[in-house]
Amino acid sequence: MKLFEALKKIRELERVQLPFIRSVIDFDILIEIGYAEEIRRPLTLKQVLLLNLSSRTTVRRRVLKLIEQGVVRRRADANDRRSSLLTISSSYLRLMAKYGLAMTAIWTSLA
Repeated sequence: MKLFEALKKIRELERVQLPFIRSVIDFDILIEIGYAEEIRRPLTLKQVLLLNLSSRTTVRRRVLKLIEQGVVRRRADANDRRSSLLTISSSYLRLMAKYGLAMTAIWTSLA
């Protein structure tokens, strides 16, 4: 498979499998939240804002939209009741896993 053929397949896969991702910022937010979950250190909204993915207003708006869509969940922090932790909902986590496997297959075909 050629490079741009692979890139085209990846974009199509993103449009079909991940329609809730509206921008690169959404993707960055999900990656950061998912990574933090993987290493068992879930992020708060404030921690996501401090990652400087974009302007604070934009990131706050995008996180709230992802929460509204059910992609990201908020849960109370057992250690600090004043804050809540952000996680990716299980159904969307499965979609992201399928996407990851497909990406691996596409990039492997380039080698």
